Amino acid sequence: MVQCAKNPVPIGVGYLAQYIVKPLLGYGIAKALNLSPALATGLILVSCCPGGQSSNVATYIAHGDVALSVLMTTASTLGAIVMTPLLTKTLAGAYIAVDAKGLAVSTFQVVLVPTLLGVVANEFFHDLVVKFTAWLPLVGVAITTLLCAAPCAQVATVLKAEGVSLLLPVAVLHFAAFTMGYFLSKGLKFNEKTARTVSIETGMQSAALGFALAQKHFPDVMVSVPAAVSVVFMALGGSALAVFWRGRPTID
Repeated sequence: MVQCAKNPVPIGVGYLAQYIVKPLLGYGIAKALNLSPALATGLILVSCCPGGQSSNVATYIAHGDVALSVLMTTASTLGAIVMTPLLTKTLAGAYIAVDAKGLAVSTFQVVLVPTLLGVVANEFFHDLVVKFTAWLPLVGVAITTLLCAAPCAQVATVLKAEGVSLLLPVAVLHFAAFTMGYFLSKGLKFNEKTARTVSIETGMQSAALGFALAQKHFPDVMVSVPAAVSVVFMALGGSALAVFWRGRPTID
């Protein structure tokens, strides 16, 4: 972790990939596919979300740099309070009214408050926290499963009716993000472990946050659909890529 902090360039590149490359990909795909205003807004919103914690597990499986992954996820998560509402307002504002202030408050509540509570609990109730530590991986898996299943269940009717037209934009977004994250890193002469890490961090974002924000701040249910689909594509794409790289250990 300390070694990664001494070389902040990969962290900065990952941050830019998360908040410049991916949002522009979302905007470009929405334009290229001529999506409806609601779908375009939803795709842009999910592309502006921070990295998801599941990316750390995927990085570990893929023989990536786990310490770097954790630092990149932390940086993008903290930045989300400003960057997610700002970018969504800038890129999606032409499609639909965006309450940037409301998005910022909700992002703070969903992202930072639980983190601060965890830090406080560990600091002041450390002995109690230790007693539950052994159960936390199981709890994490259960919560992740619910986070994947719940959004899709809530928009299942729409998905059945619209089909592939709703799946394609999200699939293209994730494929392009994984690909560009990897080759951007290679172009900057990063080693293989770092390239894999940046790829996974760029392709896997907190789609559950995007879904929560869409449901709370946009009345049209179609805005929520890209985030719901993204939850599944992110998990499948990240897992598949991690398993693929698992069989190809790095020599770094």
